[in-house]
Amino acid sequence: MISRRTLIASAAALPALAAPSLRAAAPVKIGVLFPLTGGSASAGAQGKTAVEVALDVVNTPHPTLPELTFSPTGGLPGLGGATIEAIYVDHRGDPAMAQSLAQRLITGDKVAALLGSYQSSTAMTATAVAERYGVPFVVGDSVANNITERGYKFTFRVTPIGANFAATYMRFLAAMATDGKAVSSVALVNENTDYGTQVGNSIEAAIRATKIPLVVRIPYNANGADVSAQVLQLKGANPTLVIFISYASDAILFMRTMKSLDYLPPMILSDDAGFSDPAFIPAVGTISQGVMSRSAWNLGPPGSLTARINEVFKPKVGRDIDDASARDLEATFVLADALNRAGSTDPAKLQAALQATDLPQSKMVTGYDGVKFDASGQNVLGATYLTQLRGGGYVTVWPPAAGVPPVTWPMTGWK
Repeated sequence: MISRRTLIASAAALPALAAPSLRAAAPVKIGVLFPLTGGSASAGAQGKTAVEVALDVVNTPHPTLPELTFSPTGGLPGLGGATIEAIYVDHRGDPAMAQSLAQRLITGDKVAALLGSYQSSTAMTATAVAERYGVPFVVGDSVANNITERGYKFTFRVTPIGANFAATYMRFLAAMATDGKAVSSVALVNENTDYGTQVGNSIEAAIRATKIPLVVRIPYNANGADVSAQVLQLKGANPTLVIFISYASDAILFMRTMKSLDYLPPMILSDDAGFSDPAFIPAVGTISQGVMSRSAWNLGPPGSLTARINEVFKPKVGRDIDDASARDLEATFVLADALNRAGSTDPAKLQAALQATDLPQSKMVTGYDGVKFDASGQNVLGATYLTQLRGGGYVTVWPPAAGVPPVTWPMTGWK
């Protein structure tokens, strides 16, 4: 027989046994879309790694990063201490596949939000699906202007866009002219998908608003096998500056072809992307010395937030943070902040929290002035640095207010 005392003791123990399961909050699932295979696989892997590191910072204790964490014990206190769990999918750079995967993540995996997706063409289709289902999509690294020009209410883009970059480039050229490095003519080369076309349009408009002649604009098919005709066209136009908007395989092919045809302009300014892809420097870094690129990342002085996040990132990844990694880190932290403030995975509440985002520069792991979205979902506080390839990596060289070394002009290339 079971004694009355035993029954009372067992009953008293029940709440204690049940309590942990009652208190434990289910992880918040998010869908993350990147090109993990195909021509931009290295960039996709770079983005995935950045999201993984950002979620590790959010989900586990990181006392050195109080600006980026929400609880000393990790997790989101606004959601009962819940962690964020990412479901990664590979769209291979294919807009149709990105569309299909976004739908699967929303309807099958029941994610609370989406994040990604590198190529602007894939972001265009994936965000359209998110809008149709009313699920927030946070864009970390896709920059074509039209992503946030469609009147969508569930798309929130953290990164600066083509118009911002174009304005930065024009300020840079004006500063170079003041320093005696006047640009007398510009050529513009862009791949012909959404990214290259949209950013190219912004840069062309900015150039035409100055007195600098745009001598030629050369659109080309991305992932082509031969760019000799385009390089010879550049050589004939003989511009002071060539601005490239290219993905990795194209950027590598252009640099190799320019060397083989012995054409080196005084300066090349690239719009990040392929020139900052992890595949670029190992492939053609030695023949591309002095090429410039934009970057939202600067290490900063010891003790700064950027230096401290790099101290967490580098041991896990084996390299310093770079531009694309920084922008995907930032987007992940913005989404985590909104989830915590929303206190819910309800799409409407998360949407409202994202709309109310107002993060200061002191919380940025990038060079952004902060994060605050306008009615279109675009961050109005985005900003960027300019970097230059020196030796085995890019060094921030502009603006001088960032306390950086001066630009080396002309570029040395392979000479």
